[in-house]
Amino acid sequence: MTRSDRAELREVSAAVLAVTAHLSVRDVLRTILSAAQRLVDARYAAIGVPDRKGSFAEFLAVGLTDEQWREIGPVPRRHGLLGDLLCDPEPVRLDDVRTHPHFSGFPSAHPPMTGFLGIPVVYDGEILGELFLADKCAPGGFTEDDEELARLLAGHAAIAIVNARLYERSRELSIVEERQRIARELHDAVTQKLFSLRLTAEAATALLDTDPPRAAEELATVKRLAADVADEMRAVVAGLVPTDLAGDGLCTALRKQVELLDRVHAPRIRVTTETECPLLRADRQEAAYRIAQEALHNALRHAAPTRIDVTLRSRAGTVELSIVDDGTGFDARAAEMAGRRLGLVSMRERARAVGGRIELDSSAGRGTTVRLVLPDGDDDR
Repeated sequence: MTRSDRAELREVSAAVLAVTAHLSVRDVLRTILSAAQRLVDARYAAIGVPDRKGSFAEFLAVGLTDEQWREIGPVPRRHGLLGDLLCDPEPVRLDDVRTHPHFSGFPSAHPPMTGFLGIPVVYDGEILGELFLADKCAPGGFTEDDEELARLLAGHAAIAIVNARLYERSRELSIVEERQRIARELHDAVTQKLFSLRLTAEAATALLDTDPPRAAEELATVKRLAADVADEMRAVVAGLVPTDLAGDGLCTALRKQVELLDRVHAPRIRVTTETECPLLRADRQEAAYRIAQEALHNALRHAAPTRIDVTLRSRAGTVELSIVDDGTGFDARAAEMAGRRLGLVSMRERARAVGGRIELDSSAGRGTTVRLVLPDGDDDR
């Protein structure tokens, strides 16, 4: 292998790694574009992902100035050569794009282009999009090697696009699950207490004239129930605070959540993390954060603790997240068998979905420890 071959192999490897590192479709497309333009030495590059209306849901280009983009106008429709590439999985390589029988011309402000390389982005027989490269910078036009290189990158790009779509759909499902969780909390905790509050207030009103001491007792119950409702509402609101895991990272997100809960609840809640936050891929960060949130809310709602400690640390190829409270505890096995699950099922499912596991240690009067163990890094060990 020559020095030039090794350099090209490194370039391809770096491009593939960059593509697979992104989790949003748009980020994947940007990475494909920059890698393809650099690897085949093209002056212009564009990539399009079709929509269901005859146009493109995403269309990105490099090599054009912002002013040229504005002058060219709206995203192109799927017609002519662009439409052909979405129907035929075979690449198109031309010395002059204008000679193609379905070439329909450029918009008036479009820069002139001649050399053309079009690569459909295909996954499992489905054309997900198309990659266009125009005007090779070196003389001689696009070569067979350029075409092979672009096809290789498009193949990896297709996998990355599918993964990115799956990730975005999983985030949408997570939002739905979170809404369902909040609805359950409102129904199970707040609604029931409000109903009791109303009945007790009505009883106190009826007793005011006939039995004032008893009315006073009922009003004391009203006061206690109102305080309970306020606490439950604060817990629900705390769960609604938006968390930017991508921007903040898991350590910062956990600190923010703990600080918020510590302000609005009586127990002392503290978090301990390593100086450098453990390396976890995005879906594992999301799972760890949601499991911590569920465990904290369970402890606050059911365990009557005076202290809760959250700890995040690395341990020999794993990352451990522990939530420990000094509350009433419970017989975990008996609770599972009786159907009193306290969110343990959902926590275990979240952990299992990202290759982790939940360890539970609890008994009556001895508090509870919920421990999440995850593989570190980006692998699937």
